Amino acid sequence: MVRVVYTRPHELLTRSAQMGYTDEMKKTYTPALKAQVVQELLKETKTITQRAAAQSVHPNVLREWKVTVLKGMAGLFEKGDSVTAMRTASEQQLEDRYTQIGRLTTQMTWLKKQLVSTLTRAERIQLLDRPAVNPTLCDQAELLTLSRRSLYDQPTPPPAEEVAIKHAIDFIYTDQPSYGSRRIAVILERDHQLVVNRTAVQRHMREMGRAGIRPGPNLSRRTRSTHICCAIVVATQPNHAWAIAITYIRLVAGWMYLVAVLDLYARYVVSWALDDTLEPPFVLDAVHRALALATPRIWNSDQGSHFTSPQ
Repeated sequence: MVRVVYTRPHELLTRSAQMGYTDEMKKTYTPALKAQVVQELLKETKTITQRAAAQSVHPNVLREWKVTVLKGMAGLFEKGDSVTAMRTASEQQLEDRYTQIGRLTTQMTWLKKQLVSTLTRAERIQLLDRPAVNPTLCDQAELLTLSRRSLYDQPTPPPAEEVAIKHAIDFIYTDQPSYGSRRIAVILERDHQLVVNRTAVQRHMREMGRAGIRPGPNLSRRTRSTHICCAIVVATQPNHAWAIAITYIRLVAGWMYLVAVLDLYARYVVSWALDDTLEPPFVLDAVHRALALATPRIWNSDQGSHFTSPQ
């Protein structure tokens, strides 16, 4: 005679614990395995009971996995639509950014050309922002079309010995403009006790723009005949004839260049300008201020590059 004993669920758990079985001994299944099992169920090549026996899983568990997959399939399609929409929005945003970059590049190129054509190098250097943090000094130099290396170069004043030698050369040259480097080197050692070789004298004279006056080739050849007037005219009234010339003023540690416009009749200085370089802008400034007052019939000048330039 066989006796059948029915055990309640909580009593079964208690007995399992008493026999040494714990939750850690339960078999776990990865999401990938669950998805693979559900795919096999959807193919219907085997029954749920057969699949449960092969995986050692209760058939009800397989049914729950199948129901979960069927309920979540609609959400997968909705997620795919949202991903497509996000991708389209991202592509549109990227295209807008490329368009904006192209527009900014064109504007920056135009601005750099305008700065170079309207501002001198000294004026562009004044636009630099120091100390440079954002934008950096490298970016500022690129925007202003300046050499970045020149911005870090701090000019040092010439030595006192070199300044003294140049002053002595200028004194000798002013007294005797026909002297060349050989004779000036001799006079420096004899009269000024400055031992300087001829090569150094040549370099200093070249930097100062000095050269001994002597006959040169093709002095009678005229290359700018449109700027030459051979008539001899005597100024008889104000603003009849003007003259313009450039000279320099010797300082303690350098030179300043002076351009002046003179009325030859009244010996009146119509306008003048001063600068530390021989760049054309300060000459043009003096010319414009003179023409704002009056217009002469004759304007006399030498054949230098400033007075024969297109400006």
